[in-house]
Amino acid sequence: MRFRPDFRMSNRVDVVSGNRAFRKSIFPDTIIILGPTGSGKTGVSIKLAEALNGEIISADSRAIYKGMDIGTAKPTSKEQHDIPHYGLDLVNPGDRFTVADWKSYAEQKITEIHARGKVPIIVGGTGLYIDALIYDYHFKGPTGERIGDFEQKTCTDRKEIKGNYLLVGIKCSDTELRSRLKKRIDQMFCENLYKETRSLVQQYGWDNQAMKSNIYQYVWQYLKGNLTLKEAKERCFFDDWHLAKRQITWFKRNPQITWLELEKVYSYVIKYIQDEQRK
Repeated sequence: MRFRPDFRMSNRVDVVSGNRAFRKSIFPDTIIILGPTGSGKTGVSIKLAEALNGEIISADSRAIYKGMDIGTAKPTSKEQHDIPHYGLDLVNPGDRFTVADWKSYAEQKITEIHARGKVPIIVGGTGLYIDALIYDYHFKGPTGERIGDFEQKTCTDRKEIKGNYLLVGIKCSDTELRSRLKKRIDQMFCENLYKETRSLVQQYGWDNQAMKSNIYQYVWQYLKGNLTLKEAKERCFFDDWHLAKRQITWFKRNPQITWLELEKVYSYVIKYIQDEQRK
C-alpha cells in the first residue's frame, strides 16, 4: 500500500489505496517518530516514508557532524539514496551548531517537502530539537546571532503544540533496549569504525566536544591500547544506556506523545491517517 498525499492543495489531500480514492481533510502536516537511541526509529521511519511518499528530517544532535557515520548510526548510503534524508552532515565536528540553527533548518525543510507534495517525517531522539520545533521556541539575542542555550529560550508554554504534528514515541522495556544497544555496539565495532575514527582524529583533532561525546572516545582509547575491546564496548554501552534513559525522561514530560512498541508504530500511523481521511 502506498499513499500519495499532495500538500500543495489547501487543506485537502488526494490519497489512493487500491482502486479507492479519498479526498478528505488533510492529515497531520508533519509526522514525528521519536524515542531513545537504539530503539529502531530509523527502520520504521524509512518504511513509513516509503508508504507515505515521505522525506525524512533527522532530529539527532550527533548526526549533524560530517564524517561521523558509523559511530552515530546514520542511515546507510542505500537508505539515504532510496529516501531523501535531511539534517545529516551539516557541520564539521567542533563547529558551532545550536538548537536555534536546527529549528530554522527543520522549518525550511518542512516547507520545501510540503511544496513538493510530500510528507515530512522527523526522526530522532534529541528532545530539545523536537521541543523547539513543536512548541515554536524563540531565542533571545540580536538578529542573526546564534544562541541555542536551553535557558535562553523565550517560549514558556510547553503545553500547547504550535502546529499540526503527529507525535509517536517508540516504547521499549529496559531489557529489550539493553539488548538492542549491546547488539548495535557489537555490530559497530569493526574495521570500518576504526578507520572512520582514525580519519576523524586526523582531520579534526581530539579537542572538541563532538569527538569526546560519541563512541569515538572509546574506540580511540582501544586503538591506542588504553582499553581492551571488551572494556571499550562496555563503556560505550553505559554511555548509550544513560543517554537513552535521559531521552526517555525528557520525552515522558510530553503528554501528547503516543507511546507504542516498535512493531506497532507503522500500522498505527497508517491507520491514524486513514481514519483522519475518512472523517
